[in-house]
Amino acid sequence: MTKFTIVIAVAGTNFAASAPDVQGCIATSATIDEVTTTRREAIHEYLRILREMGEEIPVPHSRAGVIRIVP
Repeated sequence: MTKFTIVIAVAGTNFAASAPDVQGCIATSATIDEVTTTRREAIHEYLRILREMGEEIPVPHSRAGVIRIVP
């Protein structure tokens, strides 16, 4: 199992999820759960296509964190 970091952002009335290590597609959905599922499926499909084409599979390097800023 490979773990990719995703970033979820508010996009108007929806949520958008991207993965820094898997460029090229962004998922959008109405809820965080839906966008997480959609993004997982998109990454899975993208990697499947790369394998079929004999292309290199991206290696995850990104990490996410939360920082606190005190005014």
